[in-house]
Amino acid sequence: MVAFEYPKGHVLVKEYAICHYVYFIKKGALMGCTTHKKKHIVTYISVENEFVSSISGLYGNGASKEAIIAVEDVSLVAIPVNVLQGFFLRYFELNFIFRVMLEQYYMDAQERAHIVRVGSAKERYLYFIQTKPGYMERLPSEFVASLLDMKPLTLVKIQKQYALSLKKDKEMEQLCKQIERHMTEKQAFKDKNLSLKSLSEALGLSPHKLSSILNNQYQQNFMDFVNTYRIADLKEQIAKPGFMQSYTIETLAHDAGFASRSAFYNSFKKLVGQSPSAYVKNQGY
Repeated sequence: MVAFEYPKGHVLVKEYAICHYVYFIKKGALMGCTTHKKKHIVTYISVENEFVSSISGLYGNGASKEAIIAVEDVSLVAIPVNVLQGFFLRYFELNFIFRVMLEQYYMDAQERAHIVRVGSAKERYLYFIQTKPGYMERLPSEFVASLLDMKPLTLVKIQKQYALSLKKDKEMEQLCKQIERHMTEKQAFKDKNLSLKSLSEALGLSPHKLSSILNNQYQQNFMDFVNTYRIADLKEQIAKPGFMQSYTIETLAHDAGFASRSAFYNSFKKLVGQSPSAYVKNQGY
């Protein structure tokens, strides 16, 4: 084995040249690059703890259809292909080890092929950042764009859109926490006159904004959202030892915020899937 240190931008193997080594990346990143109709196309990007070579070079002296280029400063360990082939003949165990390496090599190749076939440019980007965490932050965007089969400007646009969506998601998460905190800490649900307008005013939101959040984030309308808290409170009271001997379920429902017996029964059946009396009976009371 031999060790190599190459700076960023160094060409280890030129396109259509013979690759004489199988490289193991100790540090840094390498990419494969080919040319089609005068356009440079990134075919893969490999980082630490991955093997890189020319597929044709693994089986003889076939010319590589891809150049191998250092994307970052790299530290490599390499073994000459002819030495490796000699080892295969002398040491049978190495054939098994190499088979495992080759399987991983082709699985990585399959993954790369899959990336460029995943739906739209946005879907390819999302798939890439999910399956290759950290790559986007460390690798030049023009190489990633080429790997994902899109223009660099398209990648920049998608990145900005994604960052904006994350920001909106974060803002929405904070709004949901604000609403839930108000409902639990202030026990706003116990107000029998609570309305969309009064709750939105307490939260500093417009009624339309609050309604939209409840519909889209909780998949509930205003009344179902509030009654979910009321029923949860009711269930908590029912579970307390001795409560059902001291109070009727209607009294507990009234204390939880329900303004009428009919509203309570209808909401309980809708949200729990059974009548209040059936629920109490199933709790052993």
